[in-house]
Order: sequence, then structure tokens, then C-alpha cells
Amino acid sequence: MIVTLTPNTTIDLIVFIPKLVPDMTIRATQTFHSMGGKPTDASWILGRMGVSNHALGLAAGAIGGKVKSLLSEFGVTTDFVEADGETRINTVIVDETSNEQTTITTTSMTVTPEHINELRQTYIESLKTASVVVTGGSLPQGMSADFYVDVIQLAHEHNVPVIFDASHPNLHVGLQAKPTYIKPNQYELSSLVGHEINSVESAYRVGQDILNQYGTQPIITLGKAGALAILKHATYHIPPLDINVKSAAGAGDAVLAGLAHALHHGDSIEDGIRLGIATASAVCLHPATAAYHVEDMERLLPQVELIPYP
Repeated sequence: MIVTLTPNTTIDLIVFIPKLVPDMTIRATQTFHSMGGKPTDASWILGRMGVSNHALGLAAGAIGGKVKSLLSEFGVTTDFVEADGETRINTVIVDETSNEQTTITTTSMTVTPEHINELRQTYIESLKTASVVVTGGSLPQGMSADFYVDVIQLAHEHNVPVIFDASHPNLHVGLQAKPTYIKPNQYELSSLVGHEINSVESAYRVGQDILNQYGTQPIITLGKAGALAILKHATYHIPPLDINVKSAAGAGDAVLAGLAHALHHGDSIEDGIRLGIATASAVCLHPATAAYHVEDMERLLPQVELIPYP
């Protein structure tokens, strides 16, 4: 069973506006509520493929209930620990003039040591039948990044591969536990190393350092430059597909879903990368976070190229 673990669940509110102008009342042209949070996005994406998976995490209040219902619609089983406060809402603002996208995150859920311990015990139980774990994202009030070290180490003890996706400083701390794969984007990788990653070559150098130091294999998404997969046995550059992007929100999480799909089914990681990139491209065609049409994914899949690098 694919297991996803999301400490900080969220719902995304996606708002399309003609132009972001300060000190003005702006009327939205389109508004969507959608799934948010890296691992829960991966669960939702896999559910749309018809792939059963088990979503764990912390959730709170009515918004937490909405997260559960969205996942259940696509056959995802959930086992969330009820925390205090309210699961957060993130606002994604898409400026249709500049085609720029801004995300405003909030902090509205608080967890106690009792919540964390309950989640830990639920997670340990799930590892008995897990084929792969997808975890990451931000952490709510009351949790430290050491949580990710514990989660990754527990998976290793059960011989379960881990796909980890988080921003700095959580990414830096989680790396100490040597996850099997990480999936940073260009900004997250730049934050990790403290300088701008502005080319495939600079991403390659940093990715090789991560592989050599931790044994962790990075799959790096680079926006208009495509993606770079630095594996133990090979390195690939994946050029971007020629598509009309409506919103990139959740696209990186589709790559998580593709990798998890491959590991769960015993396919090659190359097949997982192809599926992930095709699904990410399909997500970019849809205005809502992590939403896509399976038909788009199937149409785009043959177009994905893995080119040996350098």
C-alpha cells in the first residue's frame, strides 16, 4: 500500500485575477477550492488514477473534514489525527496579465505532544503493509523538523522506501535521515544550498553532492528548464513539454505520485519519472491545484523524454 503522511494538511483557494494592483478591490475571474499539501496532493492525484492509497496526517476542524472528503471522493482511505485549531487554507493568486502565481500560506492548526505520539503510532502500524512512503511539506505549530528524521528512520527500519519533499529548513533536517528520493524544485534547492540554482548544470552539481553525501537520489523540477533526475545508476534531463500552462500549483506533487506509483508496482524509477512528468504537465493544464484529467496525462505520457546527462 502507498502511504502518504502529511503533518500540515491544507485546502487551496485558487483565485484568478486580471491583474494584481495594490490598494484596489479586485474581482476574481475564476475561483476554485482544491486539495493542498504535498503528500495529500500525491494521494489525491493517485486516487484520480484509480490507485488505492492510505493518507495519514494531522487535520483539524471543518477544513480538515473537507480534506478527508476530497480524498474519499477518489477512493483514498484516510486516518487523520484530530488536532487543535483548524486545518489551514492557502490562497493561490494567479495574475492573468503577468502569468505570475503567488501563494499565501496561513498557520491555524496547533498540535500537542499527544497528537504527535498518536500520529507516530498510526504511522508505525501503517508501515507493516506499506510499499512506499511519501511525506513532507511544512509543519504546524508544535512540531519540529526532527519529526521528519524519525519518520524516515522508521521507514528504513521497515525496509520501506521514502520519497521526501519539503522546503528548507525541513529539507535540510530530513536529509540527515537519508530518504530514498527527494523532489525539490528550483527555489527549494536554492534555499537548501544558500545560493541561486539558475541552470541545469548548477542543479546537477548540487544534486550530485546530495547523492554522494546522503545516498539520496534527487529528482529536481526546474520550471521552464524541465527536470533533472540524479539516480544512483544514471542521470537524466527531462525537457519540459510544450503546453499552455494555466496553473502550476500541485505539479511537483504529481511527480511524487508518479514515483510512488512506480515503487509500489515494481516498475523502473524511469517509468515513475515519465508518469510523474506527464501527470505534472496535465496538472498545469487545469486551473485548480493538483487537479487534472487522466486523458491529458495519457496523451502526454508518450511525449516525455529522459535524456542522459551530461
